[in-house]
Amino acid sequence: MREVAGRSTTRVLFLLCIMYFITYVDRVNVSTAASVFGKELNLSNTQIGFVFSAFAYFYLIFQIIGGWIGDKFGPRRTLTVCSFIWAGATVLTGLSGGLVSMVIARMLLGLGEGATFPTATRAMSNWTAPGKRGFAQGITHAFARVGNAVTPPLVTWLMLAYSWRGSFIILGVVSFLWALVWWWYFRDNPRDHSGITTEEITPLPTYVGAKEAPATPWWPLMKRMAPVTVVYFCYGWTLWLFLSWIPQYFLHNYEMNLKNSAVFASGVFFAGVAGDWLGGWVTDRLLQKTGDLSKSRSIMVVVCNLAALASLLPILFVHDVTVAAVCLSLGFFFAEMTIGPMWAIPMDIAPKYSGTASGIMNSGSALAAIISPVVAGWIIDRTGNWDYPFIGSMGLMLVGALLAFTMKPQQKF
Repeated sequence: MREVAGRSTTRVLFLLCIMYFITYVDRVNVSTAASVFGKELNLSNTQIGFVFSAFAYFYLIFQIIGGWIGDKFGPRRTLTVCSFIWAGATVLTGLSGGLVSMVIARMLLGLGEGATFPTATRAMSNWTAPGKRGFAQGITHAFARVGNAVTPPLVTWLMLAYSWRGSFIILGVVSFLWALVWWWYFRDNPRDHSGITTEEITPLPTYVGAKEAPATPWWPLMKRMAPVTVVYFCYGWTLWLFLSWIPQYFLHNYEMNLKNSAVFASGVFFAGVAGDWLGGWVTDRLLQKTGDLSKSRSIMVVVCNLAALASLLPILFVHDVTVAAVCLSLGFFFAEMTIGPMWAIPMDIAPKYSGTASGIMNSGSALAAIISPVVAGWIIDRTGNWDYPFIGSMGLMLVGALLAFTMKPQQKF
């Protein structure tokens, strides 16, 4: 274990895990803080929904552009610049004085974080052996879900200690520190890293940098990734509904206090941590045993989507906080099991353009991030029912399961 932890490849993966953790804390902290700043700024649930979704405006645009930038300029420079932008945006969120300034700060956050996951995929494609790609994607996204899980109690504690504004400023400073460490330690080409060993280099793929990669065939690549993008939109609808409204769901639907609602929300998000880790492990094991990308990627996504749908169904008929917590946890667990196979697919289909391809895919989730929180807030304002927004999630889980057959990861671009 000590030998594995001392490897440069392990340390790079750990740095990416920390980045995924920080980015999700910075993007979902408003969900917990909304109960306080919503009252202070006199915002309705629909307006709060716009604050949640504002993050995704630039986030959507910079999925594809950001993936291309990561491919062209390399993960070292790209992620350093991005992290400085999102760190500054987090600080500015704490300085906001109204709806407009809050929305602008969240848009800047989306600008900074837009290129992060596609660029991280580019880093992993060079630093990870092909047979461990599902695990790498699963473990990094598991850390993202740890960020989801700890954010409600963490932000609650920071708000009680330093106010909601102070909580954002502190989190922004942490992001600045990560950027400095990344620039100091990481190298785009693993073979340029002073600490890497021959044993680590041997299983790694041939390095593909900006000079080695051919010009990006934008339109053919977008057409090839279109089915994957639509499936990921279906997943993203549920993801952003959970990230935006779960803390408020327990707070208002079951009339809890802020601390208890944070605990229940954390329980749901920790289930996602387990789903991310297990999904990454299972997809790689299936690939090793069967050698079939269709079974290990597409079929696994089908099964997990249907399981998530079935898990959420009872909350529409039983109004009980324990039942809700269990159903939401199971639903999020199965939804997150799709992450490992889904994020491995861009590397399977187009390894030479993995940053751009993953950005195209993640634009589906970014589009869902714009629509899902606002629609949920509008439904809650119109009906007063906090369970109704999940009907849309169930429908899209079914659509995602059906369309997963069209992704065909076994067919190389």
